[in-house]
Amino acid sequence: MTMEGLLQCAANYVPLTPTSFLERAAFVHGNKTSIIYRDTRYTWRQTHERCSKLASALVMLKISRGDIVVAMAPNVPALYELHFAVPMAGATLSALNIRLDEHALTIILHQLRPKIIFVDSEFVQLVSKVINNKNNMQIQENHHDHKPLLIAIYDDSPYHRAQCDLEVQEYEQTLATGDNNFQAVNPTDECDPISVNFTSGSTGTPKAVAYSHRAAYLNSLGLILRYEMGKSSVFLWTVDMFRCNGWCFAWAMAALGGVNVCIRNMSTKIIFDSIQLHKVTHLCGKPTILNLIAESPSVDQKPLPSRVDVIIAGAFPTTDVIKRVQELGFNIIYGYGMTEALGPAHIRPWRSSQHHHHDDDDDHHEDYNLKCREGLHNITLEAADVKDPTTMRSVPRDGKTMGEVMLRGNTLMAGYLGDPEATQEAFSSGWFKTGDVGVRHADGCVEMKDRARDVIFFGKEVISTLDIEAVLLSHPKVAEAAVVAQYTVVAGQVPCAFVKLKEGRCSKAEEIVEFCAERLQNAAMVPKTVSFGDLPMNSTGKVQKSVLRERANAIGQLCP
Repeated sequence: MTMEGLLQCAANYVPLTPTSFLERAAFVHGNKTSIIYRDTRYTWRQTHERCSKLASALVMLKISRGDIVVAMAPNVPALYELHFAVPMAGATLSALNIRLDEHALTIILHQLRPKIIFVDSEFVQLVSKVINNKNNMQIQENHHDHKPLLIAIYDDSPYHRAQCDLEVQEYEQTLATGDNNFQAVNPTDECDPISVNFTSGSTGTPKAVAYSHRAAYLNSLGLILRYEMGKSSVFLWTVDMFRCNGWCFAWAMAALGGVNVCIRNMSTKIIFDSIQLHKVTHLCGKPTILNLIAESPSVDQKPLPSRVDVIIAGAFPTTDVIKRVQELGFNIIYGYGMTEALGPAHIRPWRSSQHHHHDDDDDHHEDYNLKCREGLHNITLEAADVKDPTTMRSVPRDGKTMGEVMLRGNTLMAGYLGDPEATQEAFSSGWFKTGDVGVRHADGCVEMKDRARDVIFFGKEVISTLDIEAVLLSHPKVAEAAVVAQYTVVAGQVPCAFVKLKEGRCSKAEEIVEFCAERLQNAAMVPKTVSFGDLPMNSTGKVQKSVLRERANAIGQLCP
């Protein structure tokens, strides 16, 4: 039955896109600060004007729908502006990891075939080497048979200018050619791609993950609710903008009309100085950011002017580190997510397990449980579950039975660019299969246990390598640690640890094993062998466990 008198038209239906946040910010918060970077400050009106001019300049450079524009830069204002300017020109932005090596960059540029590459002067040599390499013909044969145009982003420092002697166009000059009154191109379909982000490739080759305008829009609004961000939010850019578009905070901050504090390199001095100077309210990143803060020299530590929320995602740091960071006045929020879910998809406030037993803590407990359930069903994600991947049935809520963590909702990727099979596989059965192993607790909370390929099967037990790594990392001498399964004839799979010690520290395998034995309730979790040395990393700084597994099993053959 159709209802009469209803009409979907231009008046009541506009394709959702986060670029609309910028127009509103310019109108509503025009004179408020949008970006702070060293001595540079912009207002939202200026940021909107700059992004419009840049979008206009891109259109003059023949950028149009379906084109990909690449950017390779640290968290400088230009990269923030490109998050709006590129989609405003109708194109798709791909911000690349600045730690990519020549080989990885060649593969990625061959896949994306961009018309234009914006590159920080620090990486101009590298990028021009890749695109001028005669063996990389495929990169040069993009849609219009000539090499991508390089546009260099310079900092004010003369050092940066001196580094680059190539004839390349320059960011500010390019921007200046644009028209102030440029009308932003709206997507014809809100499901068109706004950006392409690469997974960290912990599972081999990085995958190109496309985000739609609609998902980015909804996720940005979701962040504001999820992290209780108000209009006076000040965001310190410690998370790389090339990671899931800064977990979508690039767009969320425009929706709020808040302040972006951009930084080129991260250090604890910069973190504490920025918090004191600019009254930072939020910062994000990998859990190592907590280790940085916890171990920072006391001369860097300054009292926090107000509460600072630190949102981390990844393997969990140890309780000592968390306690130290909390004592310094930070509020820790733990996120679990992935590139395909536009960053952290669930969150939970960090709370140590001691709280479970206090009766006077009931309110606190209730609040935590609500947050936990809310984290599970964040406002823009329809559902999260732990299922048996073969039967697709939910696992019992016993906190023990492991299954695969699965998600569904409007804030998941549109698909893997150029790989329909992988997209089909990830979305088969109407859920997004994360490839992560987890359990469900009685209250419905999902707890992440490990990557599916990293868990250790010891007899009937399933052991999480993350749980063992957390203990290893709490050892005062340990800088980095990774645990993988080692096959033995007698016991089947046993944990094998690889440890990198802190500068100038030395230790023996026995000391590490004893330390673990005291802290792990389950004897099966104690590493059977410990090797010392550097850990193999991929270009995004994730440990390559596949390499370690081969190593462990080579060692395993020598062991009884």
